[in-house]
Amino acid sequence: MRVSFIKMHGLGNDFVVLDARKEALPELAPATVRAIADRRQGIGCDQLIVLEPGNTADLGMRIFNADGGEVEACGNASRAVALLLGKPARVETTGGIIALEPAAGGATVDMGAPRFGWEDIPLAYAMDTASLPVGWDELESPFAVNVGNPHAVFFVEDADAVDLARLGPEIENDPLFPERINVNVASLAGDNHLRLRVWERGVGLTRACGTGACATAVAAIRKGLVQSPVTVSLPGGDLTIEWSEGGSIRMTGPAAESFRGSFEWDDFA
Repeated sequence: MRVSFIKMHGLGNDFVVLDARKEALPELAPATVRAIADRRQGIGCDQLIVLEPGNTADLGMRIFNADGGEVEACGNASRAVALLLGKPARVETTGGIIALEPAAGGATVDMGAPRFGWEDIPLAYAMDTASLPVGWDELESPFAVNVGNPHAVFFVEDADAVDLARLGPEIENDPLFPERINVNVASLAGDNHLRLRVWERGVGLTRACGTGACATAVAAIRKGLVQSPVTVSLPGGDLTIEWSEGGSIRMTGPAAESFRGSFEWDDFA
């Protein structure tokens, strides 16, 4: 079976997009996802995105991290899909329904409302998600929030000085987080401006994480550090996040198509 793909990225966070809306694909095993995502022997990507017919929305989107695990949301991939569709759409994800609106060179995505309950993250047991009483070396008292997928946000003096390559996997896999966690370290870069680095569960250090930018902006707004709209600067570039208490998160930023191609399914199965 020969399958077409589209390689896309949002601020350097890259995806292989498979369109299964008209012709279904075989069930994706984790090993197949890992093989496609491999940057030496596969196509190479942070996430594999599969578009499917929607049940209660215009289409469905399944998201698989490079380690083969399926996850609930991906903000950067959502913008890439909006660019691909070229028109507003409502999209089903396992994290909920999101709304896409293409813009020049990218898109605005309504990511839905954040969730703050300990069971929504989820955590292994009840605690205050605005300031978890835990720490890993210099990273202490994170803010936990679910924005379609789970995030722990640490505010530090200098995000670039944190050894996130070492601490990220330790925090991601801590028993406190039964579904693992995305790890964000952020510092103030100016008025309503944040500098952010992200260790993404199942991926590792990433040039950009759209849901991480959303989670960090929401946490900073709740802590009174910034006001909406917030500019979030990641290694790959900037995103604009808008949010007010009780409302949905709106994320605006660029996306781009890199190239198109095709492959034999059995080569990766």
